[in-house]
Amino acid sequence: MAGFAGRHRLAIVFGGRSTEHAISCVSARGVLAAVDREKYEVIPVGIAPDGRWLVLPDDPAVLAGVGQELPQVRPESGRGVVLPPDPNGASLVAVEAVPAVAGGIGDLDVDVVFPLLHGPYGEDGTIQGLLEMAGLPYVGSGVFASAAAMDKQHMKTLLAAAGLPVGPYAVLRAGETLSEAEKKRLGLPVFVKPARGGSSIGISRVDAWADLDTAIKTARESDPKVLVEAAIIGREIECGVLDALDGGAPETSLPAEIVVDSAAGFYDFEAKYSSDATRLDVPADLPAGIADRVRAAAGAAFLALDCAGLARVDVFLTSAGEVVLNEVNTMPGFTPSSLFPRMWAASGLDYPALVERLIQLALRRGSGLR
Repeated sequence: MAGFAGRHRLAIVFGGRSTEHAISCVSARGVLAAVDREKYEVIPVGIAPDGRWLVLPDDPAVLAGVGQELPQVRPESGRGVVLPPDPNGASLVAVEAVPAVAGGIGDLDVDVVFPLLHGPYGEDGTIQGLLEMAGLPYVGSGVFASAAAMDKQHMKTLLAAAGLPVGPYAVLRAGETLSEAEKKRLGLPVFVKPARGGSSIGISRVDAWADLDTAIKTARESDPKVLVEAAIIGREIECGVLDALDGGAPETSLPAEIVVDSAAGFYDFEAKYSSDATRLDVPADLPAGIADRVRAAAGAAFLALDCAGLARVDVFLTSAGEVVLNEVNTMPGFTPSSLFPRMWAASGLDYPALVERLIQLALRRGSGLR
C-alpha cells in the first residue's frame, strides 16, 4: 500500500522495556529528523517503559531530554495503539482515541517499520517476530540473527563455528559462579557482563577475584545469565556493515577506533555517553592491509549470524596484528554522532542517505522467509 499523497507510511518504533530505553529514544530523535517527508509519512511509535505502545507527534523535539536527563517515552505523551499479529491488516489499531497523524490521515496503516529498539524486548528478535506475524517489512535483521547477536554466548558459538576468532569466556547461569579451573583458564583481568545487554550497562572490569561476586551481582541486575570474558589486550576497532541494494555481498565501512581514558578502565556507559575522556577516531589510523582484514572479519561475522540490513561489528586488534571478534550489534546506536553513522559518513554515505538506504532495503526485502 502507499500512504498519503503516494508516500509510504513509515512507523519508527523506539523506547521499549529494556535498560537501553533512553538510548533508543536518542537514536529515534536522529532518524526522525533525517527522514525525507516527501517520500514518507512518518508515524512515531514510542514504547513506554511499562510496555505500552503510543503514537506520538511527528516532531523530534518530543524526544528532547530535560536538563541533564536522557529522553524517555512517557505514558501521557501519546495515545495507545497495538499491532495485531495479522498479516491481512498491517495496521496499528487504536486502543484509545488516536489523533489524526501526518497529513490529516486518521488511519494507521503501515508500509514499513524502523524498529530503533536497543536491548531485550526489541533488538533480541521479539519485535522482529511480531512484525513477521503482522506481515510488515522492517529495517534490520530477522528473528534468528537478532536473537543470536543479542545473546553473547550464542553469538560467540556461531562465530567460532564459522572459523572466526573469539576470545576465551565462560557462561554463568542463575546461581552459578566461576570455578577455580575457569579462573585459571581466563586469568585476570576479566570483564563480567550481562549475556543479553548493551550500552555497557551492568559491565564490570575485575582485577582481583575478591571482586568477582560483586561484579556478577551487578550484571545479574540486568540478566540472570552472565558472561565472564578474558581481557583482550589491544585496540578497540569497530566496523559498519550494510546489505547491498542489488542483493550482492554486504558492504563494509571504513573502520573506526575507540580510545578510552576512563576511570573504569574500559568503554563503560559513562565513557560512551557522558565523558570527555573518550576519543573516537573516524576513520581509524590503520595500515591498509589491517583495515582490510578488519572489514573482511566484519563482513564474515555478518554472514555467519545471517544478519540483514545493518550491523556494527566490534573487534580487538592485538599488538601481533590479530583481529579478535568481540560483539555484533544488529541495531547499533543511531544518532548522527554515533559511530555507525559516522563510519558510513567517512565512507561516503551521509546520515540521511544511510537512513534512506535502510528503509529501501526493508521495502525490497519484504516480510516472510527469504
